[in-house]
Amino acid sequence: MRVSAKSDYALRALIEIARQSDGGAVSAEELGRRQEIPHGFLQAILADLRRAGIVLSQRGQSGGWRLATPADAVPVADVIRAVDGPLVSVYGLRPEAVTYNEHADVLQHVWIAARRSLRDVFEHVTIADLAAGDLPDAVTSRTVDEDAWQPH
Repeated sequence: MRVSAKSDYALRALIEIARQSDGGAVSAEELGRRQEIPHGFLQAILADLRRAGIVLSQRGQSGGWRLATPADAVPVADVIRAVDGPLVSVYGLRPEAVTYNEHADVLQHVWIAARRSLRDVFEHVTIADLAAGDLPDAVTSRTVDEDAWQPH
């Protein structure tokens, strides 16, 4: 899986929104400044997140962006899907929609298994977890093995 800049920026912006101590709205300019995200790109990402029901925009002097639901109800998977689409796709198709001949049919099972593995992490980590810097044990346990940190 390749994590796009769009997903990375979306998650970083949501962490900043969730960390607002007063629960108030944060301007796109402030989010971009805090996380060094280009303003135009961030505006497009926030629009995607708004369409997905993850954030709300607020107009006025104290306007900006805030979460539409509590941070602990927003899994990373939903954010990625909102800005980039399905977690796993094979040449634009969802894994269950891909068809192969009998010699390569086993590949579909690999793609389905890969999606399941991603869900095991992305659906169990929330924006609240990220904002608190406290990941679920099932996720941190995957990072203990030194091999997990190797780039192969």
